[in-house]
Amino acid sequence: MRIIKELFLFLFLGFCFSCEEQGLFVNCNDCLAVEPLGTDLEIKIDINFMGMPTLIKVYEGNLEDSVLYCSINGSGESETIPVLLNKNYTVTANYNIPPHNYIAVDSATPRVRYVKEKCSDPCYFVYDKVVHLRIKYTR
Repeated sequence: MRIIKELFLFLFLGFCFSCEEQGLFVNCNDCLAVEPLGTDLEIKIDINFMGMPTLIKVYEGNLEDSVLYCSINGSGESETIPVLLNKNYTVTANYNIPPHNYIAVDSATPRVRYVKEKCSDPCYFVYDKVVHLRIKYTR
């Protein structure tokens, strides 16, 4: 019985604190009264700003598919790109810190969830719309 309780606790904590944003926890400030259309959505890209432009490439699907959606020079802490709903996007950021070149990669698939009870009014919540491309360590 003790093993079953520990297993259940482990699975429950793993589910609650997983890195995946599954739309379970809703921020009511980000809710929308009207269901967003595919063209009204933006993906947020968090990058390191090191005083120089960062080359950001957004790919449709997986990186190995090599379908380039757009390419921009990021010049701040974050950038936004208009995207379609329920479509996977892989984003890369190229940091040139002499004498090395670093590439950060992350992906997101923006999705919508209808929320009735968690906020004061029923609303639409868009999740998995942030891509984290910050580098934590350089040699």
